[in-house]
Amino acid sequence: MEWRQTTVRLAPKPRGFHLVTDQILEPGPRLDDLRVGLLHVFLQHTSASLTINENAAPAVRGDMERHFDEMVPEAQPYYEHTVEGPDDMPAHIKASMLDTSLSIPIQNGQPAFGTWQGIYLNEHRNNGGARSVVVTIRGETV
Repeated sequence: MEWRQTTVRLAPKPRGFHLVTDQILEPGPRLDDLRVGLLHVFLQHTSASLTINENAAPAVRGDMERHFDEMVPEAQPYYEHTVEGPDDMPAHIKASMLDTSLSIPIQNGQPAFGTWQGIYLNEHRNNGGARSVVVTIRGETV
């Protein structure tokens, strides 16, 4: 069994749900020589998150953004953490609800995604900036 790890820097994205599977896997550690293993993806930020969801229909990403904006609105009178702007506290709440890490099985050199699955970076800030993702693989080579 072997460990591999790389930190991938994602370019700044506007607020919303973004399909980033290729942007994470292409520069990430090599996995094509693994028979079986585990791919772990960890986002090093508190105001964005990661999920696995629909990789074909862009409308899903828009619907996700609208739903979370409705569920966790900005400028609530009970928010104390407001120094960084009205989108900051809701961003922290959304990141906690959705999480900052994913674990994906590796089968025969590929992530074992379902047919319509991909990795989303969920940017919860209006101007979140570049995001760092630590990609770790543990696996058994062929």
